[in-house]
Amino acid sequence: MSTVSEVSGSATPLPRRSRRIRAYALTGGRTGTRYQLLVETLISVPQYDPALSDTLMPESRSLYERARARCSVAELSVGLDLPLGVVRVLLGDLASQGAVFVHPTAHAYHHDTNVLERILDGLKRLPA
Repeated sequence: MSTVSEVSGSATPLPRRSRRIRAYALTGGRTGTRYQLLVETLISVPQYDPALSDTLMPESRSLYERARARCSVAELSVGLDLPLGVVRVLLGDLASQGAVFVHPTAHAYHHDTNVLERILDGLKRLPA
């Protein structure tokens, strides 16, 4: 891509910056979060705040915007072409700020047999 140099006024190619940023740069070297974010964990935005969106770094902003429509951690990772670990850390940060809601998964109820029975009954009622 050629652009006009402001100094000389001539069309000279400028070096392109890589759009890929190392994962550790996005997460500050962190690999974990205090939330249990499984691939099937659903994420949503309880109350969208455009002012908050403007203050987020681009990757977090993209996650915040996409989570306005409830979706899973895996869907966010694939949709934004970000590694799953990075998505988990960034979502953990957003959840800590109260910007996104982490919906409980069946794993959260693994000791509650009543909930597991209700899930199993619902699955049995699904059309084959």
